Amino acid sequence: MTAGNAPRVPNILIVDDTPANLLLMERMLAERGYRPRPVPSGRLALEAAHAEPPDLILLDISMPEMNGYEVCARLKADTALKEIPVIFVSAMNETIDKLKAFRAGAVDYVTKPFQFEEVYARIQTHLQLRRLESFRDDLIHLIVHDLRNPLAVICNFLEILELREIRNLSTSSQELVPVARRNARDLLEMIGSLLDVSKMRAGELKLQREPNDLCTLIRAVLDITKPLPGGRTVTLEVPEAPVTIIADVGLVRRVFRNLLSNALKFTPDGGDIRVVVALSASEVRVSVTDKGPGISPEHHQRIFEKFGQVEDGTSRPGTGLGLTFCKLAVEAHGGRIGVESEVGKGSTFWLELPRLSQAPSPVGTA
Repeated sequence: MTAGNAPRVPNILIVDDTPANLLLMERMLAERGYRPRPVPSGRLALEAAHAEPPDLILLDISMPEMNGYEVCARLKADTALKEIPVIFVSAMNETIDKLKAFRAGAVDYVTKPFQFEEVYARIQTHLQLRRLESFRDDLIHLIVHDLRNPLAVICNFLEILELREIRNLSTSSQELVPVARRNARDLLEMIGSLLDVSKMRAGELKLQREPNDLCTLIRAVLDITKPLPGGRTVTLEVPEAPVTIIADVGLVRRVFRNLLSNALKFTPDGGDIRVVVALSASEVRVSVTDKGPGISPEHHQRIFEKFGQVEDGTSRPGTGLGLTFCKLAVEAHGGRIGVESEVGKGSTFWLELPRLSQAPSPVGTA
């Protein structure tokens, strides 16, 4: 096998403030064919991870300046680093310590003193899991990329049929064409969301930022969804003055279209959806409240995860992509997104974005 065809050697970041521990782990990993990268502090660990994302991180907890829990939390908050598996290696062996580690985002926990064979086995397991997940994502990406073009052709033909030839069809067929077109468009948008989710998670999607009035953008999204199905209505409350944001208009528009579509899906016929734009000194908050069945608290985080679905008897499953796209798109703009919901009391999905204007304006009803 030539050097050009040699398999890639996984690089493992080792974080520990004790030099003897670093040297020991570095030697053991090198002997097993890995490329170890020892660092003595949490700050240096974050710098090293940004400079060259590792395949896996072995992380101590008790360190000065920044402990392992904080390091892990910062890694998981970074879109480009959040998928890196973190294994805590610590002398702290209480159950509460392990629970805090897993809540911070760790995939495993090893207690010191340890047997290296145990550490090695866990490293192998999590590297293999990551390879399998990466393979799955790459395969899905290839499939949906190849599906997009023929599906776009189908959508265009259905639109032409609806505009020019629908009168030549029977009454029953005339009713089916718009349904087929809408579902084909929905599928095309799902494909676009999946591809964009992959790009955003890899840090490859470049934002086309420009000034835009957020309220005008929201009204445009509402206009293209009319007439609303099932006699549903939307109440919009916005500031009287323009709310300027610097954003990728196409991405933000799709975020609101996803949130509105989600609210329409779960609001019963005749129900009202409330969209509110509120201002603070530095940001704008948009909330979309539906009259749906609500979401159990334990599912509030999962619904924003890729392919995360909720099937607890209170809501219907979806593709698990729309809200993931919304989360990544909002965070790419330096914002936040979340949900407030109780079973039987509907849901409010909210997002906050930095605003250009710092002057708050009074709120009116549109």
